[in-house]
Amino acid sequence: MVERTFALIKPDAVKAKNIGKIIDMIEQNGFEIVKMHKIHMSEDQAKAFYAVHKEKPFFQEMIDFVISGPVIAMMLEKENAITDWRDLMGALKDPKEGTIRKSFGTDIMLNAVHGSDAPETAKTELALFFPCC
Repeated sequence: MVERTFALIKPDAVKAKNIGKIIDMIEQNGFEIVKMHKIHMSEDQAKAFYAVHKEKPFFQEMIDFVISGPVIAMMLEKENAITDWRDLMGALKDPKEGTIRKSFGTDIMLNAVHGSDAPETAKTELALFFPCC
């Protein structure tokens, strides 16, 4: 089943000039980039984006990080997009070789990318960045 998911290249990877390398990995793994734009999130937008973590002690640290520089927001599409994107991203802790986080992440916070974890999350996150679709 073809599905859509949300993907974000985070400020650490943008600053390190890894956008093209990450996009290449996305395309080489069969994803269609349906929509994409570079933005600098506002604090309010970041708080809405990370709302599921608002009660956690690291919430403000996440907000400060994601608003620290521009990000690349993407709508990706392919069969099993959510699962396949999460596999390509790699785990937060100890990501496998060949994953984006292993290649471009430097720690649990500076991990290069974000991806939706479920269909409802994808729908919500896509609506935050691509309200027209």
